Amino acid sequence: MTATDPALTALAQGWCALSLLHGRIEAHIERALQARHGLSVREYSLLDVLSRQHDGDGGHLQMKQVADAVVLSQSATTRLVSRLEDRGLLERYLCPTDRRGIYTNVTEAGLTLLGEARPTNDAALREALDEAAKNPELAPLVRVVETLKAPVPA
Repeated sequence: MTATDPALTALAQGWCALSLLHGRIEAHIERALQARHGLSVREYSLLDVLSRQHDGDGGHLQMKQVADAVVLSQSATTRLVSRLEDRGLLERYLCPTDRRGIYTNVTEAGLTLLGEARPTNDAALREALDEAAKNPELAPLVRVVETLKAPVPA
């Protein structure tokens, strides 16, 4: 295949449309979360991921798992955790069975803020998808997003 191959051009156009949809959704949610709750999309995502942990076997996520879930590098995730910890929204403590492990939990203040921010996130997502559905190039992607189910952990 060459760089001007129609299949590659179509693939690139599809990727551009997907990237555009993602960017529009993220920007819309970011503005709403910042304006109403002082949270970025990444901060909201981190609080959400960590709030779903539980005690017991396999209940706490390792920092790499958290980084993968919020689509950041481990170092960026650590900085994000530190910022939220400084705001009193997260707390870290040593794993009781492995002193090398560090757990990160959402505090009561973090859970409260997350609960207040969740309807804003959901409404902003719906608004962004509805707006994108008006664009003929993005409408098929919106339909796909609307039919996706969350992946079931293995």
